[in-house]
Amino acid sequence: MRKLFWQIFKYGIIGVFATIINLVVAEICAAYVWPCLGADDLFVKYCGFSASGVDDSVRAVLAVYCNLVGFFVANVVCWLLNRKYVFTPGRHRWYMEYLYFLAGSGFAIACGSAAIWALVRYYGMQTTYSFVINVMVSVAVNFVVRKLFVFKD
Repeated sequence: MRKLFWQIFKYGIIGVFATIINLVVAEICAAYVWPCLGADDLFVKYCGFSASGVDDSVRAVLAVYCNLVGFFVANVVCWLLNRKYVFTPGRHRWYMEYLYFLAGSGFAIACGSAAIWALVRYYGMQTTYSFVINVMVSVAVNFVVRKLFVFKD
């Protein structure tokens, strides 16, 4: 039980770090690559980013693109740190382990991206808030998949 506690604790710390990476990359994309920040977005109000001016249906799709870029960057960092500090590698060869890790994360990001799209498209939610909800959905799915299918323990 103690091992599981520390495993979850370390997983949480790495998850926070990966989440920050995901959000920062997604926000940078939302500001500069695929502009999709709304006028009332927190990053527009408090960080000096510009609002995109596109309607919610376009903003919803662009926000998903931005989130996917953040996901891939954060996922590489997360896999390396989880492999070193949280789980025991070796159930699969390293490249298969990464592919399974990526597949589990892909399932989680699909669930989270669907939430982003629906929240922005149908409820007009701020892009930043929808990114945060995506993270909450992804965390739960990822831990279970990684513990049961990707790593040894």
